[in-house]
Amino acid sequence: MASTAAKRARPRIGYQHFCPAARALEVVGEKWSLLVVRDLLAGPRRFTDLRRSLAAITPKWLSARLRALEAEGVVEREARGQREVWYRLTPKGHALEPVFDALLVWGLDYAVGRPRSGEAIHPGRVVDGITRYLERRGVRPARPVAWVLRFAVDRAYTIRFDGEHWLRQRGEANAAVVIETSPEAWVRFLGADRERRRGWLRTARVKGTAKRIEELVAALEPEHAARS
Repeated sequence: MASTAAKRARPRIGYQHFCPAARALEVVGEKWSLLVVRDLLAGPRRFTDLRRSLAAITPKWLSARLRALEAEGVVEREARGQREVWYRLTPKGHALEPVFDALLVWGLDYAVGRPRSGEAIHPGRVVDGITRYLERRGVRPARPVAWVLRFAVDRAYTIRFDGEHWLRQRGEANAAVVIETSPEAWVRFLGADRERRRGWLRTARVKGTAKRIEELVAALEPEHAARS
């Protein structure tokens, strides 16, 4: 049973249409709500952490989204000390993880496109998105693999398949493929089709054998393209 606070936090007029998806969207379909959930899937965050991550959100909008998600039991706050407040997902909030991952897969397959002017690009989030994409898609190489994305001298990430799951770690490890690029260029790569991705890799700073590079391209190929 929804609380009185939750009812007040909902839109004044909902979809006026009974459907579980419509009810779910009334809870997490407001602008920024699912992105707040996305950031909290990585662990508890402070208000300032969320503002920095979400970039364009205003304090007013973030406060409103957090209050609404708290009222619905998706997010809860934890006081640490006298002035520090952290936000984290409840079990109800964590249950949204497969929903978010499915949306992320659809976005990479159909909606990502080229980066837009002024659009904030966070390297770590992009790499986390790729890792979730590969895990959710069920991409399972025949053997463990590792790829390194080097965005700067001090900003590199390793994407690894350990034989069971895809993992992401900060820093470099031994890898079959090492790509040195910028966050903007890597997003352009993700927004391209398979042939353009191959062309991009031929001109980028990439280390690895042709076979291992082709494995990377094939792993990131949208499922609908692989079936055609």
